[in-house]
Amino acid sequence: MKQNISEVKPLTTDFDVAAQDAGFKPLSRQEAQALRKRLPKVSPWWVILVQLVAGALCAGVAGLVTGRIVPVWSAGYGALCVAVPAAVFARGLTGRLTTLGPSAAVLAFFVWEAVKLVLTVAMLFAAPRLITGLSWPAMLVGLIVAMQGYWVAVVFAPKPSVQ
Repeated sequence: MKQNISEVKPLTTDFDVAAQDAGFKPLSRQEAQALRKRLPKVSPWWVILVQLVAGALCAGVAGLVTGRIVPVWSAGYGALCVAVPAAVFARGLTGRLTTLGPSAAVLAFFVWEAVKLVLTVAMLFAAPRLITGLSWPAMLVGLIVAMQGYWVAVVFAPKPSVQ
């Protein structure tokens, strides 16, 4: 029993049915392009800058609160444990390998993400040797504050110029 191609209905998923029930409609190509133009693109370098500024502010507050220099260095180093690997990751993803095709881009993403994770762990393990009298709580606060830089960077991203 052969079916004509025009008689075959496309597969629908539960998501498709729920989207139709909720009144969602797919965007046309022109609508999608207009949406991309309206939404800001956040540069990874902007995110890293925000992380560094947040880490510096955190280190400054640690110094003001404690009146000692060790928490300043510890909080600053915690922020660097986020920002430096993120900068290496961003630099790696802007290299030539990611332009060779989709498979190469996915491979590059995973390789540079692994490099970022290894570098972060190595920096954390090196912390007690690099900072005499390391304050672990201050370092962890600096680390967490810098991680939140992702959200702050998206909220305060430079707005694209309207043309």
